[in-house]
Amino acid sequence: MSAPPRSLLLDTHAAIWLAEGKLDDHAVEAIVYAGLADGVFVSPVSAWEVGLLARPGAAGRPGLHFLPDPQTWFSNLMGKAIIKPAPLTPSAAIAASALPGSLHGDPADRLLIATARELKLTLMTRDREILAYGGAGHVRTYAI
Repeated sequence: MSAPPRSLLLDTHAAIWLAEGKLDDHAVEAIVYAGLADGVFVSPVSAWEVGLLARPGAAGRPGLHFLPDPQTWFSNLMGKAIIKPAPLTPSAAIAASALPGSLHGDPADRLLIATARELKLTLMTRDREILAYGGAGHVRTYAI
């Protein structure tokens, strides 16, 4: 088995699962390894998604509970020693509109992918479409 990535960008689900202690040992080991190497990053795009997920009726279900509130919850995540903020740059935002290959139009996913590409980070995700996009060679991915 190859070594885990030296740097990771957590997609929103990975960030939530990390904060809630719901990642498996394999994913936690990869995060610890990257944290000791070049870093574990979380994008402000994930803050936006947390806000959306917290709304009642989000995605046709009750809002998720980020306690005590989404902003404090996200600040606590970003306050973890292992987490670094990933910048959302204008160049990544523009690149998200013109990613190579075939990919759905979810703006959050596109922004995370463009950020990972720009910063040369491996995107930790469970999203099958992103993993397939990575399998096509367009972004480095790490499946959880």
